[in-house]
Formats: sequence, structure tokens, C-alpha cells
Amino acid sequence: MSLVRLKPLSDCRLYAFVDSAYLAGREPVTLARQLCDGGADLIQWRAKGMEVEKVRRVAEQLLPVTRAAGVRLVINDHVELARDLGADVCHLGQEDFFEAGYRQVAELRGPGSQMEFGLSTHAPEQAQRAVAAGPDYIAIGPIFATPTKPGRPPVTLEYVRWAAQNVTLPWFAIGGITLENLEEIQAAGATRICVVSAILRAPDVAGACREFRRRMGV
Repeated sequence: MSLVRLKPLSDCRLYAFVDSAYLAGREPVTLARQLCDGGADLIQWRAKGMEVEKVRRVAEQLLPVTRAAGVRLVINDHVELARDLGADVCHLGQEDFFEAGYRQVAELRGPGSQMEFGLSTHAPEQAQRAVAAGPDYIAIGPIFATPTKPGRPPVTLEYVRWAAQNVTLPWFAIGGITLENLEEIQAAGATRICVVSAILRAPDVAGACREFRRRMGV
């Protein structure tokens, strides 16, 4: 299988998900292929509450698909698993990084590892602390209320405007993003977005990705 070179993270615009909560009977590999076909730049495998060994088995199936398409596979939460598999990226929430006692992303990289790291943030002070920890990107959100993060209050477009003015490393807006509100998110300064349910619940997953990219001008 020929591998396609990964584009620089700074050039990545659409971050999609294979989320176990939104499979609706579909195979994760099938969804990953559709997301790749639609032009997703990163695909996160997120499986909250799933046994680690099952998370691993699915990740092992996803990695050849994403690698062949030149798309980053992001493992959510499981650093050791991501390292073992040689995944492209590991994404961690505040509770999995700072609340677990880490202060620098370098603490999590194995010897010679090229794996990238992303950190979730929910407020400007969290973003500042996250950037100082040395990740490759941060996520800004949730912008709007979303069932993907129940109980998490939305951070609103004010946080997006702040990030556009103050964050220099790549950052992705996340949380309740749809084709209907994409324009106002872009107007607030977001150039990179994470989309979960608006793509995974679409009748045509690849087509939904393409439409997001078209409206983003990429």
C-alpha cells in the first residue's frame, strides 16, 4: 500500500471524527474511508468508555486507511496506545493532561517519537497554559452546546475571537459546528474546524465533508 505524505498541520483545515457514540451500526473503517474520501485532514478515533483493547483493535484497522490517504489518525486519550501503534497524533483533554500531573507535552513523547499532540481548552487562561505546554495544536470550544460534550457550557464566539487575536500555533474550533453556523464561526476568525455530529449524522458522510471544505474555501 502506498502512503501519501502528510501535509503540514498548519495546512490542515477540516478535523473529523470516528466517534463510537455516533456509529449507528456502521463499521469504523467504513466511516474512516468516507471521511478520507470527503477530504478530512485529521480523523480522531474517539471511544469514551470502551475497553482499551477494543479501542486498540479498531485503531489498528483505521491506521492503514488514514495513512494511505495522507490523513492524520488521532487517538483520543490513550497515550500509551497511540505510542505503541505509531499513531500520528494523540489528543488529550484538560483532565488527561494537566489534572494528571503533566506540565509539558515533551513528558509524553517517547525517545525518537514524531507523534504530535493536541490539547483541549475551554477558556483563554486554559489556552495560554496549554500553548506553554508545547502541543502541536489546541482545540477551542465547545463553541456551541453539543450532545458530544453533555454538561459542558458553550464558550461562545468570544473565545474564538480571542483565539484569533492571541493564539499563534494551529487551533481548531470545536463544538456544535454545522453548515448553518459555519459562516459566523469563520467571521469570528476560525480557519480550522472540528466537526462531529454534523458529518457523522449526515446521509452522505463524504459529501458532508466536501461541503464543509467548499464553504471554507479549501
